[in-house]
Amino acid sequence: MSIPAIDPYKRQDTLEEMASDEGLDILVVGGGVTGAGIAYDAALRGLRVGIIDAQDWSAGTSSRSSKLVHGGLRYLYQLDFPLVHEALTERGLLLDYIAPHLVKKMPLLWPFKQHVIERAYSTVGVGLYDAMAQIAHRGSVPIQKHYTRKGALDLVPDLRKDSLIGAMVYYDARVDDSRLVLTLIRSAVEYGAMAASRVQMVGMATDATGRVVGAEIEDLETGKRHHIRTRTIINATGVWTEETQALSGENSGLKVLASKGIHIVVPKERIQGSTGLFIRTEKSVLFIIPWKRYWIIGTTDTTYTEDFRHPVANKDDIDYILDHANSVLETNLTHNDIIGTYAGLRPLLMPGTKGTTAKSTKVSREHTVTEAAPGLIVIAGGKLTTYRVMAEDAVDFAIGRRAKTLPSLTKTSPLRGARGYKALWNARRRMAKESGLSLEHIEDLLDRYGSDIREILRMIKKDPDLGKELKEAPEYLRAEIAFGVKYEGAIHLEDTMCHRTRLTYERRNHGLDAAPECADIMASLLGWDSATRTAEIEAYTKRCHAEDEAANIANEKSSQKARGRIGDVTPMHNLHS
Repeated sequence: MSIPAIDPYKRQDTLEEMASDEGLDILVVGGGVTGAGIAYDAALRGLRVGIIDAQDWSAGTSSRSSKLVHGGLRYLYQLDFPLVHEALTERGLLLDYIAPHLVKKMPLLWPFKQHVIERAYSTVGVGLYDAMAQIAHRGSVPIQKHYTRKGALDLVPDLRKDSLIGAMVYYDARVDDSRLVLTLIRSAVEYGAMAASRVQMVGMATDATGRVVGAEIEDLETGKRHHIRTRTIINATGVWTEETQALSGENSGLKVLASKGIHIVVPKERIQGSTGLFIRTEKSVLFIIPWKRYWIIGTTDTTYTEDFRHPVANKDDIDYILDHANSVLETNLTHNDIIGTYAGLRPLLMPGTKGTTAKSTKVSREHTVTEAAPGLIVIAGGKLTTYRVMAEDAVDFAIGRRAKTLPSLTKTSPLRGARGYKALWNARRRMAKESGLSLEHIEDLLDRYGSDIREILRMIKKDPDLGKELKEAPEYLRAEIAFGVKYEGAIHLEDTMCHRTRLTYERRNHGLDAAPECADIMASLLGWDSATRTAEIEAYTKRCHAEDEAANIANEKSSQKARGRIGDVTPMHNLHS
């Protein structure tokens, strides 16, 4: 049985097909969660769609988020009920139907410092949040529960006793953001989409009327250029929105501000607790999010004006996170406890730039879709939780009246790996016994690949060596590295370390100890010679060392300069220098 693949062996064929005389209905530029969602939505409608990204899939904002699928509790306190309802509806869909293998409900403890006002304030707010969630998807997550100080300390023993008088536990959800994007791309490919990473749009073609009718793209791996005929281009490039839409020669469209958020990762044993934490700060909120082997703590929210390619966490960012975490934790986290950091840029729509005219723009609460030029659709804003709604709006906008006869199907279409996941989860002990793998590995595989675990088990049966653990990262099997190449389009070691796995922040020293073994597996599949294998390891090592250097520099500009000296594994064009 064949399964959908972002096939590295057929990458050139994919680009040739995109550039064929038949042309495309839609070319999506941007391979984050928004662009991936658009490609999937369009493919389900039977449209001829291609998607490209100048870097790896999810390499920008969509691999650097807080990894939360949430209703947006803070919007509720701003009385934005429609937005919260929309996000809670999407959360329930993802948990129950669309991606139950990737999205998991998660308890969060909210410590209270005031006896009456804070508890009453939060009870009413979260009570409404729970009620709206139950209306949207009854039973997808439990409702709030209140605790005394002792009860809260039983749940999170490492809480400082003087940091709370009691607490509430409420629920949201978490997701592996990169894996969600990869799954969306593979799901789009399953329904006919053409996908190629490390491909940059370098120009647009217009007809005599000024309508955009094509794109000039460059394969950054080979330097070869292609012309793609397309009815519509959808620009879903996040913080790159303005640079990308400028290729049309038009000055109208959306304007985006970049806001930087960083996270730190600490070992699971460093904080004793059975729930996550939600902490209000003077500026925003701080999440301490439990994963199986570690905690992710973040985030910051600072205006960012440096190079968009390589945002990094600097010393001031890290100190801010540590100070606020330590304000509620008995254990004193230090820089030495940190096993990884990452930084991402959130694209924020500038006030007053909701498009050119009401006729050519759709504003949907947090995100906006507009026609920057005839044939060029731009979408910006929004958040990971509501990617599906954003995608539906963008494709509806692109095809206009045809949306009535070609409606979106994403609400009723489970993503790749979701169908059959719950039944396989019930059979996980039997699968472990039959395969010879540990129950823990079977559970991890199910939660990363869902029903595509069958293909991984077939690969292991054919080549038992793939069933072995990575020597320096035994939480992963060698088969997962091979799957990332064969079916998820990994073509560089960086792709494997940062997006097919998260070894770059899950392991100390960026997982460099595991890099040679990962490179060996990739080399055998991609035909790398010894020199190429060495170059891949050196490129990833330089990236890691540059990020470490940046983390010890307080100044934003200087820290970004330290990272920027290394550049890209496949250099992008700076089109607007």
